[in-house]
Amino acid sequence: MVTELSETQVSRLGDEAAIAGIADKFWALNPQQLLRFAIEDLFRGKLALVSSFGADSAVLLHMVAEIDRSLPVLFLDTGVLFPETLAYRDRLIERLGLTEVVTLVPDAATLESEDPETFLWSSHPDRCCEIRKVIPLARALEGFDAWISGRKRFQAATRAALPLFETEDNRTKINPLANWSAAQILNYLRAHDLPRHELVAKGYPSIGCIPCTSKVRPGEDPRAGRWRGRAKVECGLHTQSLPRLGEFGGEAASFPSPLNRA
Repeated sequence: MVTELSETQVSRLGDEAAIAGIADKFWALNPQQLLRFAIEDLFRGKLALVSSFGADSAVLLHMVAEIDRSLPVLFLDTGVLFPETLAYRDRLIERLGLTEVVTLVPDAATLESEDPETFLWSSHPDRCCEIRKVIPLARALEGFDAWISGRKRFQAATRAALPLFETEDNRTKINPLANWSAAQILNYLRAHDLPRHELVAKGYPSIGCIPCTSKVRPGEDPRAGRWRGRAKVECGLHTQSLPRLGEFGGEAASFPSPLNRA
């Protein structure tokens, strides 16, 4: 199916209209086929995987490792993650042989200015996510034409119509597991004997920062424990266009590169 794409169609994958016209061709592919085509052909050398090393991140990381262990994997260390998440990251890096995991950190000066007591999440959670996630990732993605996300439709009602491809500012976002069910995720984890995040067994099917993550009750969406009691349902990485380098305002000049090897 993929070989039926013309060179013009491939070159316009960053264009929303072009994606809408050819996306159906990709639904016939399984996630591994889609990933291989994206990594080796569509966006060769210009693609990164963004991973939270969360509840089921091992599935996508394993698929990528089977194709190219040196693909850049961007991990956002917000400074308020569960220690179990950091331990899981290290365990998966070793287990899968990943060689290009890059840890992104928020700007220390911005944290000192806006969140010196690490309590911004309580009064202004959107800004907390912005300085700890959105801005560091936006800077790290400069130079990439596309990035891979692990989001899935079953995770929440707000993700029920998640497409395979999305566009923002001429950059493509790929959601290879968009159509996978919870059962398929679990079957893949078991089939490949992949380790689980320690907090999953304790009632956390979706894991973010410590102050904004709670256990999920039976019958709730897997992401019901994120920002519980607030209208907020996403951190901002997927609900707004990531700013370009020249769009950080006064922060741009003082923002050092957040790239630190894990």
